[in-house]
Amino acid sequence: MPRMQHTSDADLTSALYTDMYQLSMAHSHYNYNRHNEQVAFDYFYRKQPYNGGFTIFSGLGEVLALLQEFKFSSDDIDWLHRTTNFNDEFLEFLRDFRFKGTVYSMREGEVVFPQEPLVRVQGNLVEAQLVETALLNYLNFQSLIATKAARIKQVARGAVLSEFGLRRAQGVGGMLATRAAITGGFTSTSNVLGAKVYGVPAVGTIAHAYIQSYDDELTAFRDFAKVNPQGCVLLVDTYDTLKIGVPNAITVAKEMEQQGHKLMGIRLDSGDLAYLAKQARQMLDAAGLSYVKIVVSNQLDEYIVKSLFDQGAPIDIFGVGTSLVTGKPDAALDGVYKLSMADGEPRLKLSENIKKTTLPGLKQVYRYHDDAGNFIADAVALENEAAPEAIHHPYEPDKRMTLKGYSSQPLLQPVMKHGELTITPTPILEVADYAAERLSKLTDEYKRFENPHIYKVGLSKKLYDLRTELRNKYKKDSL
Repeated sequence: MPRMQHTSDADLTSALYTDMYQLSMAHSHYNYNRHNEQVAFDYFYRKQPYNGGFTIFSGLGEVLALLQEFKFSSDDIDWLHRTTNFNDEFLEFLRDFRFKGTVYSMREGEVVFPQEPLVRVQGNLVEAQLVETALLNYLNFQSLIATKAARIKQVARGAVLSEFGLRRAQGVGGMLATRAAITGGFTSTSNVLGAKVYGVPAVGTIAHAYIQSYDDELTAFRDFAKVNPQGCVLLVDTYDTLKIGVPNAITVAKEMEQQGHKLMGIRLDSGDLAYLAKQARQMLDAAGLSYVKIVVSNQLDEYIVKSLFDQGAPIDIFGVGTSLVTGKPDAALDGVYKLSMADGEPRLKLSENIKKTTLPGLKQVYRYHDDAGNFIADAVALENEAAPEAIHHPYEPDKRMTLKGYSSQPLLQPVMKHGELTITPTPILEVADYAAERLSKLTDEYKRFENPHIYKVGLSKKLYDLRTELRNKYKKDSL
């Protein structure tokens, strides 16, 4: 009987991991001998997720690893030969395809804002175009999830945060969701493969089904604790949390003490979590079990975590799943990949909406900060410019901001040249540390959930004038 094909059969380093129109355009470029023309594309996004004031840039490490392996296998070429009308010369060209372009990027974990280039890809028309879809797929999703994680951490008041979302994630995207959650500040995961790959603890408690499989809860607790004495957490809401679950957990905790062990915690997974946590804490403390931690789960997000602490809930550990790994309620980050240079000439995309008119040319982003290191504003300038002393509002010509006297740093740095890495890959826990450090330099008015301040991202005078010049030229040419 033939074996069924399934997702794990797919090689996600294959250059087939793209949209069909990328290949169709590459076919055209090749046949008109344009495939070696040099171009540049910018990756940026237009709107903050979650109606918030910041985004955590995540996924760069995965993108760079992909670009190093991005190629067509013989099987890929055979499949294209059977299923497309691409000519043989083009297919042979694809057989030898490797990404040999140059990539400039902000550091992974950076705090970023709309309309500024986060990544620039330079190379020939075919290679720069073919990598678009995979780049957007990796960066948009992971930046969305990392930002959600950072928002939860922001209100968690130092509580332990564990990612519990694999069962509700979008398929194999659950792995990248785990990675992004770590970037945003989570320190453990229920995803065992994710824990192995990303170097964080794998954690778990106990399911209702385990308890239900016994005739009584106390026996279930005893058996589980006996073979799992280290890090044992008992789920106490299968039948009646305060009348049965917590008392049974207390009984087992006392028995564990007699055997030289300690119950790590109890988990609440339903009901009024704030009320139950308060009552459970009182019961545990009264029994001399102040060391037993309270873990909560069940449809948590940043608003619920904040509300629980505002109500005085004594919670030590949060297991966050669905809302985190799906980026709820935002389905996606609206990151885009737009041509900014072709054949040595700056290019832009026009739109009736000035906010969708792109920024031409090769660019650098400068971040300004005050004497305390707090972020003030970002300037998008042409690549060969020094940090400008003033920025112009991207859409409102009468608005400008002086930045004279403030220190600045360039954010876009070369991370790959001619297909070879120019940086040492950064372990994900170091990315997480960097994200936390950078977020600490963004003042609170930008991080609040309700009506956050809009961080200022402006254009240098030279870039503003270049965009205006090209807009006027293209409009004139269209008359």
